[in-house]
Amino acid sequence: MSKSLQEQLLKAGLVDKKKANQIKKDQHKKKKTKQKSKEAAVDETKLSAQQAIQEKAERDRLLNLELKAEAEKKAIAAQIKQLIELNKINKGEGEVGYNFTDDKKVKKIYVTENLQIDLSKGRLAIVRLNEGYELVPKVIAEKIKLRDESCIAFLAENTQQDIDEDDPYADYQIPDDLMW
Repeated sequence: MSKSLQEQLLKAGLVDKKKANQIKKDQHKKKKTKQKSKEAAVDETKLSAQQAIQEKAERDRLLNLELKAEAEKKAIAAQIKQLIELNKINKGEGEVGYNFTDDKKVKKIYVTENLQIDLSKGRLAIVRLNEGYELVPKVIAEKIKLRDESCIAFLAENTQQDIDEDDPYADYQIPDDLMW
């Protein structure tokens, strides 16, 4: 039978038993370290692949959130436009100019006397629609305000003014429909 080289050297007396065992251990250690380095390389590639998958999933999630927010914004804009279109009040051939502030600028629309009274008492509101202004009832304006407050150009507050006790002109109220 054929014997291993190590056994043949032992039998011939060229190598002693301790030296043979030492060589065997060294060879075994070399094999183990090779296997570990292969496993480490495989683990690193698996880890980098997992990280890439996680990063892609995170990017996709953020993109989906942005798309949802944009779609929601468009839906709200469509709802507001529909509310205004369905509930706008015809200004008619208005002869009375009604001044209001919009983004720190004074704007003027022409309305009828009845509409002017309703605007000043807070029953009607002025809302923005496609670079223009429309009149809607206060109830509709409040619904629009819940969706997007920036669409409301003017809504008169229906509050009672606090009268100062020392005001000498307290008995003389200025009417809302006074024309200068």
